Amino acid sequence: VVVLRPALLTLPLALLTACAPSTPTPASQAVDSQTSVSPAESTGLTVDASQLGANHWLLTSATDAGNQPIDVLFPNEDVPLQLDFAEGRIHISGGCNQHNGSYRLEQQTLVIDPLAATERACEPALMAADQAIAAQFSKPLQVKAIDSGQLLLVSADGATLSWRGEPTAQTRFGGPGETVFWEVAAQRKPCSHGVMANAQCLQVRPVHYSAEGIKQPASADFSLFHGEIEGYQHQPGTRNILRLKRYPVANPPADGSSLAYVLDLVVESENVGP
Repeated sequence: VVVLRPALLTLPLALLTACAPSTPTPASQAVDSQTSVSPAESTGLTVDASQLGANHWLLTSATDAGNQPIDVLFPNEDVPLQLDFAEGRIHISGGCNQHNGSYRLEQQTLVIDPLAATERACEPALMAADQAIAAQFSKPLQVKAIDSGQLLLVSADGATLSWRGEPTAQTRFGGPGETVFWEVAAQRKPCSHGVMANAQCLQVRPVHYSAEGIKQPASADFSLFHGEIEGYQHQPGTRNILRLKRYPVANPPADGSSLAYVLDLVVESENVGP
């Protein structure tokens, strides 16, 4: 059985999964998020797109106007809800579906246009989280605090959402990176990888597209990649075409590469079996 999932190459917002998922504070243990952040007065707080785009924002606590936890926003202990901002777009992940839309800042107010979402069916808890987060972002949100570590948003009905910041790859590597496309073969192969004599390496080869976005025939054989792609989890038996960001590493270790590769988008995926 072959499953092929093409993706638009012109998506305006790439989902970076460079940072490993971390466990959020369960909503049932959430405290008033304003105790961990001292919100600046609205006249003294400056918010701009670069601050929002510098981090992935992971939801750590959510309380309603009565300071009661909003448990529906924590459907998965291992994968918190996440916000990403880039080029005037907001991306929300961590529930069942991905949500995308345009946003703008009006001083300390985050205004989001109606969100578009993918249409997967999932277990009830994830579907409920989708509905709840869409409702929270359907009206303007006040940015009560923002720094490199935390973002505090308050909705019109008094709900308080606290998000922890994890730097994006662009922030960590100090630049936008170079976009490249790789095909990753379905199976790893034995290789020597640094101090590991019996490692299993990914098989990769470059993929090229025409100016019209049409994939060109492969022009190279697979080669062994002595490293890992940040944010990518390989499933044996599945062939993938990936859009990656390639970053120079300023001070690589003696046995490490001078280039880092970070997953930007899974463009195509095909189950080819063992």
